[in-house]
Amino acid sequence: MTQGLPKLVTFEEFTAWRPDGGRYELHDGVIVEMPQPVGGHEAVTGFLARKITIEFDKLNLPYIIPKAALVKPLENASGYSPDVLLINRDNLVNEPKWKQESTLTDGASIPLVIEVVSTNWRDDYYKKFADYEILGIREYWIIDYAALGGREFIGKPKQPAIFVCELVDGEYVKKIFRGNDLIISPTFPHINLTTQQIFDSAL
Repeated sequence: MTQGLPKLVTFEEFTAWRPDGGRYELHDGVIVEMPQPVGGHEAVTGFLARKITIEFDKLNLPYIIPKAALVKPLENASGYSPDVLLINRDNLVNEPKWKQESTLTDGASIPLVIEVVSTNWRDDYYKKFADYEILGIREYWIIDYAALGGREFIGKPKQPAIFVCELVDGEYVKKIFRGNDLIISPTFPHINLTTQQIFDSAL
């Protein structure tokens, strides 16, 4: 018996449907229910949001970290809900979908986006990597604290790793951090944060 293909939806249909409870994303017109984050995932996300908030508050930058905003690549029917999304409030005047849909479509509005890797790791390493790059988000962190990603990224045997991807001439340049490495962030060059501190926050 042949199973029918799932109905593709537009981004507008997705945002009109998206319920308050649960966490959903739109991947090329297909609604995807995101897995419930485990405790370590939530702890790492909360830790990073706190550390980054301290940094931009110290520098008096016009940034916020929203609770449930979406990032929409212009080229396809997708919408992502990053684990940590840093927004430049000064650019929100250029965001036509912000007031009604809490949605960002301009990379200039997003100084930094962070994904904490879970079982759907391919989304973070491949799909979101490509879409965030095309959108022009200047910095993207992939936090693989549980070593779930593919061996081509984190080695064999697999080891926890953090990737900081910086947009250079329209393409991401990816740097890997492990152990007690000090994270080097283009957005926050003076952030005093090691890879191990981030990993330890999951415990």
